[in-house]
Amino acid sequence: GDRAEVLDSLAHPAMAILTALVLFFGLRHFASGAQTMIEDYSHGSTRRALVIFVTILSYGLIATGLFALAKIAL
Repeated sequence: GDRAEVLDSLAHPAMAILTALVLFFGLRHFASGAQTMIEDYSHGSTRRALVIFVTILSYGLIATGLFALAKIAL
């Protein structure tokens, strides 16, 4: 749909909550999968740095996405 349709659908609390849950759990799933891949293929301090980076990236994207959703829904 166009922008107005998306804004109207996200104005409903059920859609906003569902979108927030998908955003949160989807990015947590991404972080878990990326961490498993990193642990399988890297070693030493590189592994630790990459895991920290993926965790920060994941939570940063979650925060940004939830903030944007809140601005749209409210």
